[in-house]
Amino acid sequence: MVDDRERLSYGVYYGESFSVYIIDILSFFSAIIAIIIVIIAISVIIIIIPTITTLTTRSMITIASAAVTRDGYMDDCSSARLVISGDEDWREVHELRAGCDAILVGAGTLRKDDPALVIRDENLRRRREAAGQPADIIKVAVSGSGRLDPSLRFFTEGTGRKIVITRHDADAAAVEKYSRLAEVIRLPRITAGNIAGRLAEAGTGKLMVEGGAEILKMFFDEDMADRLRLAVSPLTLEEASGRRDICAPRLPYFEHLPFEGSATRRTHRAGAMTVNDYIIHPKADARDIELLRRAIDLSRLCTPTATAYCVGCVIATARGSIFEGYTHESGPHNHAEEEAILKAEASGADLSGATIYTSMEPCSTRRSKPVSCCELILRHKMERVVYAMAEPDKFARCDSDAILRKAGVEVVVPEGFARQVAEINGLTGR
Repeated sequence: MVDDRERLSYGVYYGESFSVYIIDILSFFSAIIAIIIVIIAISVIIIIIPTITTLTTRSMITIASAAVTRDGYMDDCSSARLVISGDEDWREVHELRAGCDAILVGAGTLRKDDPALVIRDENLRRRREAAGQPADIIKVAVSGSGRLDPSLRFFTEGTGRKIVITRHDADAAAVEKYSRLAEVIRLPRITAGNIAGRLAEAGTGKLMVEGGAEILKMFFDEDMADRLRLAVSPLTLEEASGRRDICAPRLPYFEHLPFEGSATRRTHRAGAMTVNDYIIHPKADARDIELLRRAIDLSRLCTPTATAYCVGCVIATARGSIFEGYTHESGPHNHAEEEAILKAEASGADLSGATIYTSMEPCSTRRSKPVSCCELILRHKMERVVYAMAEPDKFARCDSDAILRKAGVEVVVPEGFARQVAEINGLTGR
């Protein structure tokens, strides 16, 4: 028989054991929760943050630019700079630079050529200022070691921002010498992706990459170039420089570019140079989105009919003029693209090199008239087509996207607008 003292001792013992048991359970679950929190944190670091950076980077347009001799050389081995381009080509390059937010070169280019990388043309400077941009574009130098001379014109000329991208383990004493002349970004590794990510996060919408050969190879290898402007001289290296330098830098993959065959290519002459424009990854910039939204808004002005879609169109000429139109605006058989083109023709505007924005893919065949909108775009030598939604095969089969790309026209289809256009045309839910 168990007396009262024994019962009391058993109660205290089992009470303490139960308390310890509860504490153990709580500790176990606390540990599980802590592990889950750690896993979530690691997921954010490994997956979410890089995804955000990738999306930010994808929104930036990267344009690579190079001038080479007929046999692919970008320079010779002398201490002097080899001049490959002529005046006409340089004018186009400066125009392209002025349309960008930043220009990037490698340390080797800075040390040998000492470029200023500023916009000197007063008309281009005024154009940038009128658009609310600084007169000079941002200058970016990439130097893994950080060893750059502060007397370089990169640092001493121009009113725009200057950025040096280097490694975490760069020469601290060398970096200190120009740290007050330029912003310094330190990366764990110098890669095209890391560079583009940091510049995109800093607000760069359009980046021009001008070399040298190692920098271009890095961007090509990582598939980080969206466009390539390649100007080819009619002269070989020996003809251009009088030297036969085996060690001279060549454009990476000159014989067969990685995107050859898949990229849209346009070719034109700039003086003696043959200029090849490769559209590798068509992208829309902020201006494209603004004008595409305007085209969609114009489509709302259409009177719905059973024989045509409600489409809006905006044309931006190479000189900056804007012309607008929407389906049946001035005629019962006129498409939106026709309406905008008719206004441009009436004003005497040159549409070569223009960008046309349409809420729906331009038609390639039609019943109401003999000439399609796709054919009109090609006849006027427009350079880019930006549309929101592919044309459904309701009235006629549409192959404009493929036809335009094959003809060397840059075609851009931004994401996120197709449903809006479908709703305007009563196509949702079908």
